[in-house]
Amino acid sequence: MLAAERRSRLLTEVRRLGAAAVPDLAATLGVSEMTIRRDLDVLASDGYVDKVRGGARVARVDDSPRTLAAQSRRNGDGKRAIARRAATLVEPGMSVGLGGGSSTWALARELRGVDDLTIVTNSLPVADVFARPDRADEPYTQTVVLTGGVRTPADALVGPVAVASLEHLHCDVVFLGVRGIDLTAGLTTSNLLEAETNRALVAAGARAVVLADHTKWGAVGLTTIVDLNEVDLVVMDEGLDPDAEETLRAHVAELWIAAGDDD
Repeated sequence: MLAAERRSRLLTEVRRLGAAAVPDLAATLGVSEMTIRRDLDVLASDGYVDKVRGGARVARVDDSPRTLAAQSRRNGDGKRAIARRAATLVEPGMSVGLGGGSSTWALARELRGVDDLTIVTNSLPVADVFARPDRADEPYTQTVVLTGGVRTPADALVGPVAVASLEHLHCDVVFLGVRGIDLTAGLTTSNLLEAETNRALVAAGARAVVLADHTKWGAVGLTTIVDLNEVDLVVMDEGLDPDAEETLRAHVAELWIAAGDDD
């Protein structure tokens, strides 16, 4: 049984019962308790369930499509694959820029174990990921949060104040989420002020990387952030159609397709 199918059955069972214990779920699905715990970690990170002692219950979250939790649940496996692949670009001691959105949030969680990072972000959820660790043996990370500006539905701070802050910062690599990728419109977003802030983020990085799951291909937001040729790398998941992949490769500097993990 593939991991995605197993997690789907697991979620169905938790929803049917309202709450369930790990041993009962393991017996129902015919897998080990360790496998159930790993799957519950994934479902909890996507916002589908809340983990409780010994099991899980149906998540109590705002299911509005505008919330970051709801966005993260869409193609969650693909976004995790993208985040894992993108994380290979980051080394200890780097200064890393992270924009707002569910894909950069997924990457932030992958980077928590990397030592001595300086994180520059306008995303409040991303900043929360890098909150000072409670344990002395966890990696130390500095977090620079751009303050002021208009707050987007994804809890990113955008506008002139954020742009002014970025003008004086220099990152080894910046990671950007987008609303859509289109040959004509380029990389787009639905928020005018967010586009301005993201352009400044791209300019602040020695290398600019776009994180976008396959559903972003062909989508067009209200305004263009930058053209396709203005970023160094695009990382997408393997749900991208082969014809679309061939077309995109011809228009970007580099394209990575992140494979999923069915452990």
